[in-house]
Amino acid sequence: MTSDPVIHVWVLVATALVFAMQLGFCLLEVGFVRAKNSINVAIKNVMDFCIAGFLFWLFGYAIMFGPSWLGLIGTDGFMPDHLDASTPLVFILFQIMFCGTATTIVSGAVAERMGYGSYIIVSAVLSALIYPVFGHWAWGGMAGPQSQGWLSSMGFIDFAGSTVVHSVGGWLSLAAVLVIGPRTGRFDPGVRALGSNNLTMAASGVLVLWFGWLGFNGGSVLGDLDKAPGVLLNTVVAGCAGGLAGHFLSVLLEPKPRVEHFLNGILGGLVGITAGALVVGTASAALIGAIAGIIVIAGGALMDRLKIDDAVGAVPVHLFAGVWGTLSVALFGDVSLFGTGLGRWEQLGVQALGVVACGAFTFGSGYIVLRIINRFFPLRIDVEAERLGLNVAEHGATSPMLDLAAEMERHRQEGNFDRPVHVEPQSDVELIAAQYNRVIDRVTAEIQRHSLLLEELGKAKVEADNSNLAKSQFLATMSHELRTPLNAVIGFSQLIADQAYGDIDQHYVEHARDIHDGGKHLLALVNDVLDFSRLEAGKFQLNEQPLDLPRVMRGVHRLMLALAESNSLGLTLEVDPSLPALMGDERAIRQILINLVGNAVKFTPAGGKIRMAATLEPDRRLCLTVADTGIGMEQNLVSRALEPFTQLEGGLAKGHGGSGLGLSLVNALVRLHDGTLVIQTAPGKGTNVSIRLPVERTIEAAAAERKVG
Repeated sequence: MTSDPVIHVWVLVATALVFAMQLGFCLLEVGFVRAKNSINVAIKNVMDFCIAGFLFWLFGYAIMFGPSWLGLIGTDGFMPDHLDASTPLVFILFQIMFCGTATTIVSGAVAERMGYGSYIIVSAVLSALIYPVFGHWAWGGMAGPQSQGWLSSMGFIDFAGSTVVHSVGGWLSLAAVLVIGPRTGRFDPGVRALGSNNLTMAASGVLVLWFGWLGFNGGSVLGDLDKAPGVLLNTVVAGCAGGLAGHFLSVLLEPKPRVEHFLNGILGGLVGITAGALVVGTASAALIGAIAGIIVIAGGALMDRLKIDDAVGAVPVHLFAGVWGTLSVALFGDVSLFGTGLGRWEQLGVQALGVVACGAFTFGSGYIVLRIINRFFPLRIDVEAERLGLNVAEHGATSPMLDLAAEMERHRQEGNFDRPVHVEPQSDVELIAAQYNRVIDRVTAEIQRHSLLLEELGKAKVEADNSNLAKSQFLATMSHELRTPLNAVIGFSQLIADQAYGDIDQHYVEHARDIHDGGKHLLALVNDVLDFSRLEAGKFQLNEQPLDLPRVMRGVHRLMLALAESNSLGLTLEVDPSLPALMGDERAIRQILINLVGNAVKFTPAGGKIRMAATLEPDRRLCLTVADTGIGMEQNLVSRALEPFTQLEGGLAKGHGGSGLGLSLVNALVRLHDGTLVIQTAPGKGTNVSIRLPVERTIEAAAAERKVG
């Protein structure tokens, strides 16, 4: 550099702008990580600059810009002193800022799970050893011909550090995240991301970084101030193009565009143009920036697929975009501005060699060193500290927001809302805490109210159960008491009707028969009520035995045939005599069939047909069918028809009477046999009742099922 004061002022201003990038990185990373780690990330950003600045002054500058030994490492210039008139103070200050920038890249990638002490070690390794050594290879000649490294002598171009600064930081970030592994739960099924603390803060960080980048690239012209405006224009345009490309790609890939894609797209565009800002046209700068923005999004998706966890996207932004920017120098640059004497494709070969050399040295050495350190001094915090957050676990630092979150988490774990959370006066969470206390007060009141309601419901249930039991006992007693006189009435009326002599008035004979029929009807109702009360009380016991179903069905057919014929109905039976035995209660199965056929007779007009059938289905279940051509009903009324003591009023069912217990009894008896009942019906189209019963059950299994039930 010359001694021109204007140039010195420009580079010092650029130095200040590059230093402002530390603030940008801090805001960006704090915005991207979770609140419980925000203080830790901020402190790491401050600490890594202190480490980088001190160690680079101590011996990093000498390694990077001292007289070269075999083009590999500098050998002189340790601890430069401003009292030495020959010391290039402005240049040293500028380069300290670049070292700090490369170092702080790592903090975002390893955020939320690397310990504070471990990060100090990583920062020291990068700023004192890795960055100065590779920097000597690529940039050593900036301090004079005697300091030129081997890569620079071959014609490698990296104007402001797409590789020297950003790729170096990116390669070490990749090595670090591979050594320490992903955050707990990051790649669990269904987890997309672990959330950001404050995207507004992250956006502010990007703007500060962009502002600082003007010094990062613009200051790199050093003494050639005439070229600064063009470099700044390329920088601004590439950043804009990268952000737009990242945004529009996010629109295509996501239901809603992600803010992170847009912000990292901007940074990718800035990283991409950093290597070639001096030698490419502005249109090419826009293209380089746009492609870099796309590469950042694609690179992030690739890392997620490979389950490599980078908390802020540092590797895609600084490594992937840095590699692209370094190669784009040869692809898009003006050959006449290279100043290396190489053609475009020769230059591309040198640029690719530089990329490979950086990756091999930085990633290789960094990975090995970190593995060794991790073996003796674990780089990662334990699971409990990670759950608690590094703010508290590493620094004992807290905040009203964190305190509130901790108290709310305690409420969630304990399930006890009796104690309200503390309200910190005049804090930014005062309103939230006060409102939360109002919510838990309401929750507590509702819990108490519901407890009282449950207590009242419990008492009401006991009373209802007692009433139901009394009702069932009353029905059973009364039904039994009614059976004896009814049987007598039926018997004597039948005797009178059958033994009437010719001199007895026929009107009395008809009255006797009416009494007989009425008594039988009343007895049927009493039997239904008695059976229902026994079922409801859980006292209906099945006597299950291997059952010859064809024989039972033939008996029911004979019994009901006379009733059907008296109503001018046809009753047919279709049953395969080879059906397997059914494990069931013969009396219950007979009652099921009699009730269904009786219903069919009742609701089928004269001239109609009723069909009884039994078949064996492929799933080894017996299907009993009773179908008629009667009046039917609406399908949505079937559930009501199955309710006890329910009679469908009006419509086609009007005038047919009944207790309303027939289908309820059938349904209950079918369930006792572990069967299913399906009713298909339509008004004027008849009714088809299908009962499916399992046949492959032993008596012991059936008894065990009833006991469990």
